[in-house]
Amino acid sequence: MTYFAFLRDNARWLSASYLLAMFSGFGQTFFISLSAGNLRAEFNLSHGDLGLLYMLATLGSALTLPYVGRSLDHFPVRRIAAVVMLGLALSCLAMANTFSVWMIAVAFYGLRLCGQGMMGHTSLTAAGRWFSAQRGRAVSIAILGFPTAEALFPLAFVTLSGFIGWRGAWNVSAVSLVVLAFPVLMLLLARDRVPSATEVASAKPEGRQWTRKEALLDPRFWLVSLGVNAPAFIGTAIFFHQVYLVDLRGWSLEVFASAFVIMAGGVVCASLAIGPLIDRFSARQLLPFAILPLMLACLVLATIHAQFAAFVFMALVGISNGFNGTLVGALWPEVYGTRHMGAIRAVAFAFMVFASAAGPGLIGWLIDQGIPFDNQVLAMAGYCFIFSGVLALTARAYRS
Repeated sequence: MTYFAFLRDNARWLSASYLLAMFSGFGQTFFISLSAGNLRAEFNLSHGDLGLLYMLATLGSALTLPYVGRSLDHFPVRRIAAVVMLGLALSCLAMANTFSVWMIAVAFYGLRLCGQGMMGHTSLTAAGRWFSAQRGRAVSIAILGFPTAEALFPLAFVTLSGFIGWRGAWNVSAVSLVVLAFPVLMLLLARDRVPSATEVASAKPEGRQWTRKEALLDPRFWLVSLGVNAPAFIGTAIFFHQVYLVDLRGWSLEVFASAFVIMAGGVVCASLAIGPLIDRFSARQLLPFAILPLMLACLVLATIHAQFAAFVFMALVGISNGFNGTLVGALWPEVYGTRHMGAIRAVAFAFMVFASAAGPGLIGWLIDQGIPFDNQVLAMAGYCFIFSGVLALTARAYRS
């Protein structure tokens, strides 16, 4: 099947996965962090205070995700998507109307659980389950929803905030979920997709169908998770403190927000390139290269302080996110099967959310302690270098 024929014949389900990923942007750090300066000013919070609050709320969502995420093994995607979208809309309203520190924590929790957690989890789990022989391509298309949000949402939020304030921008976010996302996705998900007999026959054999307990007892699962979740830790930490970063560098926040378009372009190019490669070679063989672009991104950010470094950094982060996200989306069903994928991926997503929770809190505390930001970013690059080697060894263990 040609690429365009694949898109044509599966437009309904590919569009649904794409849109679920895109609208998860309201619960992603790059969007939430745009209100960080306002929250600190209104509630008299330091970088460390707000980072700790965000970390605790995100940790709460990570602990919840394994329990609610396995619902995808028992209920139709349409029903799960409906509940999650309404929950995300309510969380946006909570952020718009927050009046105390505890309400910020509640809003953070809802945004992270429903947005980054369940919307992203549902998108990639559905794409991995709906498609077998073309799983790499399907996941690569679903992943494109994330850079779409990164390209459009920050600029839209900054623009709206200039006219109606940051609280008004969050109200518009809630309305767009209910008025735009909900009806379109309910229409697209009205019919579930089942892989045809021809697709199943032509797909690479999945072999053993691991249960969640079996996967969690596999040391390879944890080693891979420690490597492939580096983008969640590093990206969330840097984007959450982007206001601090641009002040430190003397950059413009509007210019930095515009660089998200470059990052989105990197995600698109990397996702479309790696999808067919996964179908040809397997996700296991490509695993060792997952976080090398992120290592280069950290080196650029730490050593080059000119404004153009923001665009180079964003481009490399985009390539890393596109490569890593598509690869991981195809890897778990490839090595552990699809029968219990909702439960297994829920744990993997919870680990990713945990990594994204640890980043803002730790970096915020280090900033308050006076640790140079460049040193922190260089340490992130070192972590990526070390775990690239770990992923190479793990990939060999999977192949054997």
